[in-house]
Amino acid sequence: MFAVSTFCLHHEPLGIALEKLAPITGSVEVMDDGLHYIGTPEILESYSFSYSIHAPSRGVNIASLLEPIRKASVQVTEECFAIAAEVGAPVIVHPGYFAWLEEREMAERQMLKSIAELRALAEERGVELTIENMGNWDYFFLRTPDELPLIEGTSFTLDIGHAHQNSCLHEFLIHPFAHIHVHDNNGTSDSHSPVGEGTIDFDAVMDAIRREQVIPVMEVGTLEGVMESVRVLGL
Repeated sequence: MFAVSTFCLHHEPLGIALEKLAPITGSVEVMDDGLHYIGTPEILESYSFSYSIHAPSRGVNIASLLEPIRKASVQVTEECFAIAAEVGAPVIVHPGYFAWLEEREMAERQMLKSIAELRALAEERGVELTIENMGNWDYFFLRTPDELPLIEGTSFTLDIGHAHQNSCLHEFLIHPFAHIHVHDNNGTSDSHSPVGEGTIDFDAVMDAIRREQVIPVMEVGTLEGVMESVRVLGL
């Protein structure tokens, strides 16, 4: 069994993306950004998919030192929780970033404040909150396993492509995770390539998926790449 992220069809309106995914899978992760931003749950309720939702991330920073932006980022994510509650979906959230290295400690405090607020809001809605590790981008939190204590008490989403970029996929695979994003790359760019086109060891990844008993989410850049990944992994 596998799920597919709408990321592979992000250039299409969400309704068209869901129509194209319907014959392929019964489980979809909606990238709640761009053309796939979800204003109401109606479009999701019109399909029989089981869902997860990747909360808006492109304009959001839960670690912002600018308190109005931090608060707005929490609010935007809370609105995502409201929709997720209607369709029984877990929500994946990015941990945020700091603009200057000198601000890291202050930004960490802001992130922890936001995570505490988001945990409470998710609990109120009966929604599972999970936080995703980031790729090799300067100033983002949660790039390596030694930062996992920052989100202690909150479920973890493992993005294997991001971990591979940071040369620590093996170390991340040792840790429990509640959710996983599957795609490939060559270790230098976040290419979201089909499985087999990069340098990730998928034997180790699949062993961890079976151990944690989670459904792999294909977060590949194209629908053709998704289908090739499913074929290669034998899903």
